[in-house]
Amino acid sequence: MIKLVSMVALAVGLGACQTMPVDHSSMASAAEVKPAAWKAKRGPDGVHPDLNGVWKVMNTANFNIEAHPAQSALQLRPGPYVPVPDAQVVALGAIGAVPAGVGIVEGDGKIPYTADALATRDANRAKAIELDPEVKCYLPGVPRANYMDKPFQIFQSDKAVFLAYEYAGAVRNIFLTPQPPAPAQSWMGQSYGTWDGDTFVVEVTDQYGTTWLDRSGNMKGENTKVVERWTPTSDSTMRYEAEITDPSVYTKPWKIGFNLYKASGEDAQLQQFKCVEFVEELLYGHLRKNPLPGPALERAKREAAERAAEEAELDAQ
Repeated sequence: MIKLVSMVALAVGLGACQTMPVDHSSMASAAEVKPAAWKAKRGPDGVHPDLNGVWKVMNTANFNIEAHPAQSALQLRPGPYVPVPDAQVVALGAIGAVPAGVGIVEGDGKIPYTADALATRDANRAKAIELDPEVKCYLPGVPRANYMDKPFQIFQSDKAVFLAYEYAGAVRNIFLTPQPPAPAQSWMGQSYGTWDGDTFVVEVTDQYGTTWLDRSGNMKGENTKVVERWTPTSDSTMRYEAEITDPSVYTKPWKIGFNLYKASGEDAQLQQFKCVEFVEELLYGHLRKNPLPGPALERAKREAAERAAEEAELDAQ
């Protein structure tokens, strides 16, 4: 009897489920609900995005902005079977190696050099540790300063935008009103910024042509113009893009792009890396009264021999 009652109750329940009306409109409404689109926090002027903060990349573009595999050193020499680290860096071992990178050059991933500029780039690469301005603590220029391994800080008010870089204490004051041409070229050039919606657009001109784009010899020219685009993409990320133009070096304008990440907590501060004092021995060690053994002593001997040869030639005349 109990079994029969249970079966009847189950049947009644199933029937109720089958005949209960379904509210399709409520299901459709739930499916149509979408999360609100992210909007950047407004900056000090209350109109444009807030770019303030300490920012840093997570790529290896400062080694080479083009895609590249890992290799044993920045500067190589022919070996018995494959290239090996140059004698000047071989003692660094794995510390002196180059990490792989996917590159930041957009399009086909290659910089569109003219034939002459490509030859210069290759010559730079063959003597990278001797010629790279970064080795001598020269200021890195734009855009290189933005993807070095050291962070930088953006200071934004309602009337000014200022960038401070940890490397060598480099700075950029970005003008927000049109400016006449800079009175002279400089390492970091002259920057003029405007807003395109939520994107901060900065035109950079009047940089030294001796600044490089990375440690692999990629370079700019005397008349290179860089147009940067800074676009916040979340509370902690920003997209950086730049178009680089110089007909004397490149066959056409080209672009780079990468992500910047905002530091937080105790990481949101710059340290000092004023490297001028770190390269005094490299640049001036040969001028000591008694140069230290190594490159400084060899250079001092070489320059003394060159002076002696010049004096002998003058005496012979």
